[in-house]
Amino acid sequence: MTKHKRHVDVLVISDVHLGTYGCRAKELLHYLKSIKPKTVVLNGDIIDIWQFSKSYWPKSHMKVVKHIMGWVSKGVKTYYVTGNHDEMLRRFVGMKFGSFRIVNKVVLPLPGDKHAWIFHGDVFDVTMQHSKWLAKLGAVGYDTLIIINSIANFISEKVFRKGKLSLSKKIKNSVKSAVKFINDFEQTAADIGISNGYDYVVCGHIHHAEMRTISNANGSITYLNSGDWIENLSALEYTNGQWDIYRFDEAQHIDMIMQQEKEDEEPNYNQLFHKMMKEFNLMR
Repeated sequence: MTKHKRHVDVLVISDVHLGTYGCRAKELLHYLKSIKPKTVVLNGDIIDIWQFSKSYWPKSHMKVVKHIMGWVSKGVKTYYVTGNHDEMLRRFVGMKFGSFRIVNKVVLPLPGDKHAWIFHGDVFDVTMQHSKWLAKLGAVGYDTLIIINSIANFISEKVFRKGKLSLSKKIKNSVKSAVKFINDFEQTAADIGISNGYDYVVCGHIHHAEMRTISNANGSITYLNSGDWIENLSALEYTNGQWDIYRFDEAQHIDMIMQQEKEDEEPNYNQLFHKMMKEFNLMR
């Protein structure tokens, strides 16, 4: 019996960071299997090439890639928007493979003569533009914090029977400079979107899922951010003329995820994936 899948007109996901310890690939795969999108926008940092390692590429990460490519094989229009952690793909911008294409940005027409300007958002990051080594160091530190967070969560749940913690999210939400950066990022994206006459501006990059109207002296625009699949486990869905933020409910789906782990083992795709990465000259 085929499980019913929700129809989604446009799906936007970003900041999955496949290839890192913080990536929640099992939860993402469960979500992807629950929907049937018409258009998919992978809005940057899907594969974390910065921190890519030969020694770490779990089957769950490959299953996410395989599922997305399954959509492509069925003709689902799929845009891979380059981000900073997968910036090496920018040399392939313009490449098309069936319904799949690599781009730096997308201006997506929507019903009612509306347009969504979709891009990753690292173009606004001054640290990225002028001190890339510092940004990479920060990324490694963030991934380390995620590992520490995972250990803390294990102790919290198994020993103290308490809920999960999010150390990095608490830090980002409490440090004034981080809050200011997010606000400035959102306002900058909105200002440029308004000046270009777009109805929606859709970003990723800052791992902060959001949907709100932002105004300036020249007008207003709906700003959206798809969040990430490390902490927020969120995505953007556009269906029947309306945008929504999807948030994965771990408590609701835990049994399904455990069942998924018990499924028959699929072939090991590691060798195939590493060969593909070498062909694109992306392997470190």
